[in-house]
Amino acid sequence: MAEWSSSVYLEFERERTRAARDLLAHISITPRGGVFDLGCGPGNSTELLCAAFPNADVVGVDLSTDMLASARIRLPCARFVEGDIETWRPSAPAGLIFANASLQFVADHRERLLQFVDCLADGGVLAAQMPDNIHEISHALMRMVAADGPWADRLVPIAKTRMLVGPVESYYELLKDCGAQLDIWRTTYVHPLKSVDDIVRWFEGSALRPFLDALGDAEQKAFLSRYRDELADAYPLQSDGRVLLRYPRLFIVLRK
Repeated sequence: MAEWSSSVYLEFERERTRAARDLLAHISITPRGGVFDLGCGPGNSTELLCAAFPNADVVGVDLSTDMLASARIRLPCARFVEGDIETWRPSAPAGLIFANASLQFVADHRERLLQFVDCLADGGVLAAQMPDNIHEISHALMRMVAADGPWADRLVPIAKTRMLVGPVESYYELLKDCGAQLDIWRTTYVHPLKSVDDIVRWFEGSALRPFLDALGDAEQKAFLSRYRDELADAYPLQSDGRVLLRYPRLFIVLRK
């Protein structure tokens, strides 16, 4: 299991939290029951939930001890528990299950979506957002570098485990009979970054972690150097010297 770094993740906190804000903005009810932030990371999304629902019992769930330690410092009044969202279930029906940029790591996130609906109280809400960038050049280059080097035997199997986010129609068909209201949409964010080094650093805090954790220190440096060189050819500089990172995301909000 890859260990996540809260400090690296939070270097792009504003950009990462934007999607959580957009997801939260589509929740129009006050939850009746517990509010759970699944894959809460360093607590940036949990902080939004605490502010939006000050009278709710808000619980952050994550498997990373480093992320949870950061979250507890950030929100000492909130509750955080270590848990695997692949198997997690609330002890009582939930008012809100909020999964921001976490379900894409679950082996069968479609089945988990259905299970989460079953965990909701009547009138409860399931709100999920998943990065949908597996086909973006940033991720294609990760897989290319993983397959073309002395580390290929270790990294290619990791690349093959990456979960695909399906078309919006597939999630509609999956969930259309599960709730009183269902909203599904897709947004492509465009993040102006200072250089391709920032793209590398962005993914060091997320998608690159499983690859890097399978490598030794020297191999990590070689992998990142190769990845950076490939990015430099793929992301042209804009007139202000910046590069534009396209970041598609899929959103689902279901009210039971």
